[in-house]
Amino acid sequence: MPDSMNAVVLNRFGGPDAFELRDVDVPHVGPRQIRVRVHATAVNPLDVQIRRGDYPDHVPLPAIIGHDVSGVIEEVGFHVTEFRAGDAVYYTPQIFGGPGSYAEQHVADVELVGRKPENLSHLEAASLTLVGGTVWESLVTRAQLTVGETILIHGGAGGVGTVAIQVAAAIGARVITTVRAGDDEFVRSLGADAVIDYTATDYIEAVAELTSGKGVDVVFDTIGGDALTQSPLTLADAGRVVSIVDIAQPQNLIEAWSRNAAYHFVFTRQNRGKLDALTTLVERGLVKPVIGATLPLARVGDAHELLENRRTYALRGKVAIDVAGQTVELPPRV
Repeated sequence: MPDSMNAVVLNRFGGPDAFELRDVDVPHVGPRQIRVRVHATAVNPLDVQIRRGDYPDHVPLPAIIGHDVSGVIEEVGFHVTEFRAGDAVYYTPQIFGGPGSYAEQHVADVELVGRKPENLSHLEAASLTLVGGTVWESLVTRAQLTVGETILIHGGAGGVGTVAIQVAAAIGARVITTVRAGDDEFVRSLGADAVIDYTATDYIEAVAELTSGKGVDVVFDTIGGDALTQSPLTLADAGRVVSIVDIAQPQNLIEAWSRNAAYHFVFTRQNRGKLDALTTLVERGLVKPVIGATLPLARVGDAHELLENRRTYALRGKVAIDVAGQTVELPPRV
């Protein structure tokens, strides 16, 4: 077992320059745990929120953050029978439960871990774990989206939206999504049936037209704010809104009352079952992660800046981190 490893450490809450690449001790493996050599990770809005100090009580500093792992097992702890050294795996570390994935090695409870889909690279697999688990929890577990229903997905070109479109289409739902001008054909290629340019069109009026006044059965909110409070205006009676955006201020959801709507707020809980379900869709060719940019571990700060300014860079999909290499692939600047 190596004694030390490279890791990106958050020293203070603040901007993308708050990270520092350091040499740190490799974590110890306990019973029912595995140690993974991390080949790839990815950047999520949750990482940005943690970095800027939205959850100071949950993240004691200095901290290694990050919520996606794809890699190869190097060591298994006592009583681990599901995996062995050399297995390729992917998973989301326990959120607010210890060190994260911005490091060369990571230790995780075996119950969180799934086998990496054989038809994905490590960069692709790492781009799926948190967003994939979130989408599964939102659309399958909470909304219980079924074949023949219609769903409105806000922000279809983003890291979560690109996966949500594919999962909803795989379920057999009709998919309507909002994007900005220029992303129309891209989201249609993922399975969207109808596309609304939110910069030029009132999406509430557009949904009414697309559904002949009936409304959608499910709204998936990845944006918050007005999207959260106004989305009930697009719903059919007894529709469902699922939001993955934390609510910093009280929201007036009165529009939901007249529609008999159900609201679901999702802070995803990771487990192997969700990953295995996603793996099935991936290996059947129904879901494929979209990577919009790739940077090495030493440039995690730049990756955060990219994600925060995704509209400036015309970023589609996820920002991946090549932990085991030096890949640099950047999106075009608008």
